[in-house]
Amino acid sequence: MKFVSAVFCLIAFSTLFANPSYTWTAEENSEQEAYIERFKRIAMEEMERSGVPASIKLAQGILESNSGKSYLARTAKNHFGIKCGSNWKGDAVYREDDDYDDRGRLTKSCFRRYHNADASYVAHSEFLRDPNKAFRYGFLFRLEPTDYKGWAKGLRKAGYATNPRYPELLITLIERHGLHQYDVPGEIDPIDLEVPVEEAITGILNTNDVNYYVSGAPVNLQAVAQQVDVSVRRLLDYNEKLVSENQTVPANERIYLQKKRRAYRGGDRYHTVAAGEDLYDIAQRYGVRVSNLARRNRLGEQARPAPGEQIKLRGWKVRNPPRLAQAGAEPDPVVPMTPTPGRTTEPATIDEDGFLDMGDPISPNTPIPEPDPQPVVEPEQPVITPPATTLPTSPNQPAEVYHAVVSGETLYAISRRYGVSIEEIRRLNSLTGNTISVGQQLRIR
Repeated sequence: MKFVSAVFCLIAFSTLFANPSYTWTAEENSEQEAYIERFKRIAMEEMERSGVPASIKLAQGILESNSGKSYLARTAKNHFGIKCGSNWKGDAVYREDDDYDDRGRLTKSCFRRYHNADASYVAHSEFLRDPNKAFRYGFLFRLEPTDYKGWAKGLRKAGYATNPRYPELLITLIERHGLHQYDVPGEIDPIDLEVPVEEAITGILNTNDVNYYVSGAPVNLQAVAQQVDVSVRRLLDYNEKLVSENQTVPANERIYLQKKRRAYRGGDRYHTVAAGEDLYDIAQRYGVRVSNLARRNRLGEQARPAPGEQIKLRGWKVRNPPRLAQAGAEPDPVVPMTPTPGRTTEPATIDEDGFLDMGDPISPNTPIPEPDPQPVVEPEQPVITPPATTLPTSPNQPAEVYHAVVSGETLYAISRRYGVSIEEIRRLNSLTGNTISVGQQLRIR
């Protein structure tokens, strides 16, 4: 079996594919069970993050790595035959596969070497989710996450595998070992009522188009580097408060796996400071570099703004910096600020991260006063856009909740976040499938 992509190649069992009546032995079944026990957690975490069913990923892992016994799985921790590609800068192993030179001679192919197998599970998800391959695999993510048969047949249809029996092999493995049980929402349930739902999930998540890692327990930075296949040096570079390779990171602390953005790309333009928050906390929440957030708000990087103040997340610098919290003072109640009546909008500009900054809106019915001979510049008063919009309702009617879709989110992940079924979200939004788009406002309740 071989993969049609120039970046990705799958290693098959020649005996299995050559013999249509092949059945697994008791020893092989035992090896498969051990493999499932080892990798079911990362498969479920990746399902939560990416939308690829855990049953499909586990079945493919069994097939492509021969239950972890293949050459690539043993020597390179590469369970899905991922080739190097032009952008790979890590370690590699070379092995004859399906690459030929310009004279038609078989040459050794370059395969990625990972520090651990979990990293190859993540890479497998990213291959299927690659926007450049959406024309081939995009339709799979419109299937129900529990439709493992649809996924198995869809992978063959998309050209993932050349063997016509590939769907049958996946389905047989899934049903023999009951792998579909891992596709059920709620299998991963690290509930901690003191932690936001997003942060309670252990694994690789995404905000502001930047990947980050979260662990439900304290974790050593070197262990994280091994699991996510990112060097400790890069982790230290990407995270302002990480200073040592032996550092232990507290539970539920975000460890960014890429450079944070200069500005926030989501719908919120401002953040209302909560009691106890400093600029670093806000930067971590939105995936923005502390240095850029500080400059945009005319603050120092160690600043602790007063509760209720507004921190600008994107656009040009504010006219006046937010006031700071006083040392030893009782925190002020968080009261959202409202636009000053009669204030004109700022001119539209392109901010430092390439986004259009239109300034603050004003009501069309608000008269614009004549300017004073000596106008006084007032502090900028933004319009606050909450992440989940709650519309006013009567006392006996439950509030309506909306969610703005961000990059990388799936309908399945959103349903898990709010504890609402996919069917209910589709019903409330008149959706005929699972396709959603970045920026789309979904009614949740």
